[in-house]
Amino acid sequence: MSATTNTISLSSHGTVTAAPSSERASTTAWIAVLAGMIGAFMAILNIQITNASLLDIEGGIGTGVDNGAWISTSYLIGEIVVIPLTDYLSRVFSFRRYMLANAILFPIFSAACAFAHDLGSMIVLRGLQGFAGGVLIPMAFTMVLTKLPKSQQPFGLAIFALSVTFAPAIGPTIGGYLTETYGWQSIFFVNTPPSIIMVVALFLTLEKQPMQLSLLKGGDWAGIVTMAIGLSALQTVLEEGNKDDWFQSPFIVKLALTAAVFLIAFVAIELTVKKPLVQLRLLKQRNFGVGVLVNVLVGVALFGTVYILPQYLGQVQRYNAEQIGYVLAWTGLPQLAIIPLVPLLMKRFDARLIGFVGISIFAASCFMNVALSLDSAGDQFFVPNIVRAIGQALVLTPITVITTAGIAPSEAAAASGLSNMLRNLGGAVGTATLATVLTKREQFHSNIIGQSVTVYRDEVRDRIDQLTQYFLAHGVSDPALAQAKAIAAIGATVHRQALILGFSDTFAVIGIVLALAAIALLFTRKIAIGGGGAGAH
Repeated sequence: MSATTNTISLSSHGTVTAAPSSERASTTAWIAVLAGMIGAFMAILNIQITNASLLDIEGGIGTGVDNGAWISTSYLIGEIVVIPLTDYLSRVFSFRRYMLANAILFPIFSAACAFAHDLGSMIVLRGLQGFAGGVLIPMAFTMVLTKLPKSQQPFGLAIFALSVTFAPAIGPTIGGYLTETYGWQSIFFVNTPPSIIMVVALFLTLEKQPMQLSLLKGGDWAGIVTMAIGLSALQTVLEEGNKDDWFQSPFIVKLALTAAVFLIAFVAIELTVKKPLVQLRLLKQRNFGVGVLVNVLVGVALFGTVYILPQYLGQVQRYNAEQIGYVLAWTGLPQLAIIPLVPLLMKRFDARLIGFVGISIFAASCFMNVALSLDSAGDQFFVPNIVRAIGQALVLTPITVITTAGIAPSEAAAASGLSNMLRNLGGAVGTATLATVLTKREQFHSNIIGQSVTVYRDEVRDRIDQLTQYFLAHGVSDPALAQAKAIAAIGATVHRQALILGFSDTFAVIGIVLALAAIALLFTRKIAIGGGGAGAH
């Protein structure tokens, strides 16, 4: 591919050069970008594809409910650790070799998960799958910034946005359907056909470049080690904290201290070494720094809603994996029609305004769920999910264009790794925080309701008598046992109602986080969209 057809191309020495922004990318460049998007879509899809099927997977590998979340968490740890490494390793082994190697390893590790026989092997295989899949996300993002001219980048970023927002929304739908129809193992084979297409397309379109193994000698190994240990410890704290009552557990305290020490050391190293692994100084650029903050807050909401809604439908409404998937489908499907239109809107309206409106609509959809009741099931989520789909579709493309507007071509890969890592980390922190909010608010409401539901009230005694007679009439011969069952049934009703109120509060928290994101977006500088491209004023 010649340098005359691309805005940015890689020389044989791995340096990045920019071409005039008025040119159009070749068909070959677009095929490479679209192939990269397949990888990003599949990698992000697999964060959430197991969510609706966790109970089935837990039963299949014989682990407890408390440990099943590690099936998702180990994958996310692998992704979060490898994303910031991608820029460096792609220069060491060459962009083409590194991309192809991980595009091949990703479906292999995915298929291997179907043969996991216990929790330990599943955690290892999912971690390796995440380590390979995590490479595909920033690489796809980088290809948009390095293979497309400024005038066409918003369209490329719109496709990337489709991967980031549509994939998590549709993941539980695909996972739920496959689990109910073909068994939980089938969800790990869904990556194989798209991956074959991706590998063939990348093999034919990516330019060959020499490896630069000499870069291994000057690598930021202290940064790599401290980052890997710190992020892994932090993610483990986030996963296990709520279950172990956070800092009441010595294990969580030790892990939290480990995360703090190594992450502080990592930041100090990155700000002092000549060739840092992660270009933290990019955050000093106003649009990039604020844009990344907005990305993190939106990541909390993106991952949080896909986590909370299946939990509600499963715990309160007793939906199975397929039913949960169908409810969530309406969050994803409308985005297919809306996201491709966003670059056209950006030619006529300020990208900040579009992003602000999108985040506000997303927040409104969450506030629509704060009045949950026992009757709030699949049908009642249809309208909020449609509203959420519209909001999400308008969010990521303008935010990404605003964030990358002032990034030099030579910093594109570093910016991609930092932005994508922090968004995924925001999602992990958000999910853990929301799980804690749900637990604490459920306990709060349970205590409030429990103070009113006592045997000293006539209504409660009457209800206990009614239920006792019901159980005596339905096979329970012992009056004492029937009364115990009646009291237990009332306790379950109280717990369920408290749980519903807890979920309502959790949706409100997500809405508030999005409101903060919308306000923060207004602090970015206005950018020019020349023919649809982004350029800093």
